[in-house]
Amino acid sequence: MIRLEKRTAPSRFWTYAAPLLAVVLTMVCGALLFAALGNDPFVTIRTIFWDPLFSEFSWYYRPQLLIKAAPLVLIAIGLSFGFRAGVWNIGAEGQYILGAICGAAVGLAFYPTESVFIFPLMIVAGALGGWAWAMIPGFLRVRFGTNEILVSLMLVYVAQNLLASMALGALRNPDASGFPGSRNLARYPSATSWINEGAGLHWGVVFAFIAVIFAYITLSRHIFGFHVRLSGQSPRAARFAGVNPGLLVLICMGISGALAGLAGLFEVAGPSGLISIDFNAGYGFTAIIVAFLGRLHPVGILLAAGLMALTYIGGEIAQSNLRLPAAAIQLLQGMLLFFLLAVDVLTHYRVRFTSRRVV
Repeated sequence: MIRLEKRTAPSRFWTYAAPLLAVVLTMVCGALLFAALGNDPFVTIRTIFWDPLFSEFSWYYRPQLLIKAAPLVLIAIGLSFGFRAGVWNIGAEGQYILGAICGAAVGLAFYPTESVFIFPLMIVAGALGGWAWAMIPGFLRVRFGTNEILVSLMLVYVAQNLLASMALGALRNPDASGFPGSRNLARYPSATSWINEGAGLHWGVVFAFIAVIFAYITLSRHIFGFHVRLSGQSPRAARFAGVNPGLLVLICMGISGALAGLAGLFEVAGPSGLISIDFNAGYGFTAIIVAFLGRLHPVGILLAAGLMALTYIGGEIAQSNLRLPAAAIQLLQGMLLFFLLAVDVLTHYRVRFTSRRVV
């Protein structure tokens, strides 16, 4: 018989080995999936995980990796604060959308004025938009004890409808002959986040690296980081240590919302360029996978975001060159979280083989 025996302390080896094993298992099962779809599994895996980095066209694909990874890093870093403290913000997608709407609205309000102050104002508006949207589930949990998972998730659908309303109404381009969507901010010098488009560098990439450094210092060197870790490990001990649980919930929700809002602002002012009905690309949900794959550690999140960006870019190459369905790539990304959660059991439990049934 096989049984699980709880460890006295989490395994340090499996803490770091579990994500690597999850990636390997994802590749193996992904290869089986691609074979079932009629594709050569070895060619498909190589196309997704190798070609963006080392093929003859890698000079074009590598900058795209930065573009895809930046919003994932920003959102996942924000989520990691809450997840470490036991605050489960699942609605980062909605906060990402609100950040884009608020930031774009500020930029479009000044159109076509040219000023160095417009983009900084857009950054502030984007962060505040995401922060305000995250405060709704945060306040409801603190004041009424509601479940922030459900509230934040339901607010995503509200944000999606608000996005459609803005694309069709208040932010619609008046020169677009009635077509939905705002003006293209990438063509508005004072409202674009691009630093060097050819190199795939925009301000979102810069802020992503700043967020990693900020999170690392805060979580490892600041008293607030200690309170976050203590609250997640032992809420009762945290209260004895003087931590205000309600205030901690609001701070963690605020940080995650503000960073998600910044991710939305940089995306709409750069790679996307405009507010449209289908602006949201699921970054808020994918960032949850990135956060856990990176072990809620800032450096781990940076590496995990790079891997996930690889599946995005490699997946697009596979769809174009191998006619692979887009749903297959989404399933591959889902497998990564599934296997991570499955293998993570080994961090807290040992597998024991017994010769007789244990009652």
